[in-house]
Formats: sequence, structure tokens, C-alpha cells
Amino acid sequence: MKVLSEIRNHEFHNLFWIRTKDGNTRLATINANPGKKVYTERLVNIKGKEYRTFDPFKSKLAASVFKKMKNFPFSEGSKILYLGAASGTTVSHLSDIVGEKGVIYAVEFSSRSIRDLIAVSERRTNIIPIHADARFPEQYSFLVSNVDIVYEDVAQPTQAEILNVNVQSYLKSGGYFFLAVKARSIDVTKDPKIIFREVKEQLKEEGLLISEVIDLEPFEKDHVMIVGKLL
Repeated sequence: MKVLSEIRNHEFHNLFWIRTKDGNTRLATINANPGKKVYTERLVNIKGKEYRTFDPFKSKLAASVFKKMKNFPFSEGSKILYLGAASGTTVSHLSDIVGEKGVIYAVEFSSRSIRDLIAVSERRTNIIPIHADARFPEQYSFLVSNVDIVYEDVAQPTQAEILNVNVQSYLKSGGYFFLAVKARSIDVTKDPKIIFREVKEQLKEEGLLISEVIDLEPFEKDHVMIVGKLL
């Protein structure tokens, strides 16, 4: 008997659970660029639609969803400032989610990664690649307007400061921020739990409201995702 892939809606907008032919359940988005992969994701066709599996071992946002994230403001038409876009793995799934009416300002400092990101953006017109240093948000003020969400995945000791200066520059009042904190990038000698607590306190001192903190184990070691809002 042939076993077909099955699809059901996730509670979050434009996210899906797929039960694949091998019996595994995978997170997925509808492919905005059918027939094309961005990384090593699987393409699955179900009832005339092509889905891309969203790998929690390759994306901290996907890992957060698997770890029961409560806040997911990404939806069709969202405007996102993404700091540390790398080669576009998570950015491409957000591109699927926000659709043609949305936009992702994807900031990346690495010359190698920005080349890959530009290649992705050539097939996805809602991604605007920006080769810049996220520590200096004035570098892209001529491109970026106010956004609904600021998402940061930058492995720097000053992660919290980078988030705050971008939030204060571009995030709308009531907008969400996401900060993927890598403890070992801040201080390899300190207990990660202490680092996470210190980052939380630092954000609170800047007037930001923390909504949830998600431990990303087993997908990422010594990482948390901090989610919050600008009041």
C-alpha cells in the first residue's frame, strides 16, 4: 500500500505540519519559488502545492517553533528587519510566509554570505539584501522603513546592544523583536544561564518587554530565543 504525505495547518500563519512518506513529522512552508531549494530542505508536493521542510537544526526560528514558541507575529504582509541573514536559510522561509505584500530587509556583514543571499533574493522579490554592519543601523537608513518585527541572529558579544539600537531605530511601537542569544559568543568562561539572565536584564533596562525565553536544546547548544515587544 502506497503511503502518501499528509498536511495539516500549524496554529501559526502560513506554517504547516507534514507527515512525510518516511513517517516523520516536519515543519514546512509553501514554496514561493517552486522547484527551487535554498539549502538542504526537502520539497514535498501535496495536492498541487509544493512545500519546503523547515529544518529546526538549520534555523533557530524553526527550533523555537518546535520548542512550543507562543508568539509568532510573522504573517502575510509583515515587514521584517533581519539582522545576521547569512545565506538566507531562515530568511527564505520568512519570504514564503510574508508573501508578495511583505518585505524582509536582510542585513549581512559577511561578503561570502551576502553573495549567496543576493542569489536567493534574485528569485524572491520580497527579500532586500543589505551588505552592512548591524552595529551601525544608520548605514541602511536610506533603505529601511519602520518595520513590524526585528529579528537578530548575530554571533557577537554585543548582541543585546545591536538589537536595541536597531529596535529603537526601526521597530514600530507594539512591534515584536526576536533575539537568538548564543552564550559562547558573549563569554566562553561564564555559565550560559547567567549570560541569558544578564541579557534579559539588559533588554529590560532599555525599556523592552520580554514575552518569552525559549531554550533551543537539543537543536542548538547554549542558545535561547528571547522574544519581546517595544512598548
